[in-house]
Amino acid sequence: MRTLGVLSTRGGDRYVRGNEVVARTNRGLEVGSILCEATPQALSAIKDPTHGQVLRLLTAEDVNEHSHIQSREPTEFETCKRVVKELGLDMELVEIEHLFGGERIVVYYLAEQRVDFRELVKTLAAELQTRIEMRQIGVRDEAKLLADYGDCGKPVCCNTHLSKMPPVSMKMAKLQKATLDPTKISGRCGRLKCCLRYEYDTYAELQKELPPVGADVVTANGRARILNQEILTQQLLVSTEDNRRVLIDASEVLSVIKKKR
Repeated sequence: MRTLGVLSTRGGDRYVRGNEVVARTNRGLEVGSILCEATPQALSAIKDPTHGQVLRLLTAEDVNEHSHIQSREPTEFETCKRVVKELGLDMELVEIEHLFGGERIVVYYLAEQRVDFRELVKTLAAELQTRIEMRQIGVRDEAKLLADYGDCGKPVCCNTHLSKMPPVSMKMAKLQKATLDPTKISGRCGRLKCCLRYEYDTYAELQKELPPVGADVVTANGRARILNQEILTQQLLVSTEDNRRVLIDASEVLSVIKKKR
């Protein structure tokens, strides 16, 4: 799930960006990657980080053990599916994560209603001989776990640089004049694309500099009414007094004499 954490080190151990390490977190032993030093600036960008300790650099033995654990996950996933079906639980399994230390398996699932999985946990713990943790997720988290590429041709944002997925609304798509076809502005999760959020603040700031649609303005060539805005180019489509439609620069507006009610 690409969890970010602030982890201490032992003694004089030093690590650099990109180091693969074994760490102990509140979930158990995990494999992780060093990102940067936990400076005040870095900490200000993280909300509710996990904590723990970096134990050592990842060794060849650790890599082999990690690969062995991951190779068992498909079989463990099928076991989970079978038990869910046998118990008739109304839930959809998404993925399982077998932690590096082997002491815990995290089961990620989707469900519309509250699920009583006590019997499921008991059965799985007996069959898989480890602790079971159930974690309900949403459809955006499902994409974060399973999706690969977006229709832009690049790896999905939620599984690369995003650690928290920003709220996105249809208002953002409308302001940026994106197509409102749901099939074209929806990501792999079926929800609005996260990238609609990236430039929204810039669009909103630039729009503040423009007269609103419907306003009457005065230009060097006379009065006109604003019909549409081209936010990025800072241009306006206006209707002139002689009923012509022309595109002008926002700088050509001398004054706004009547705003739209």
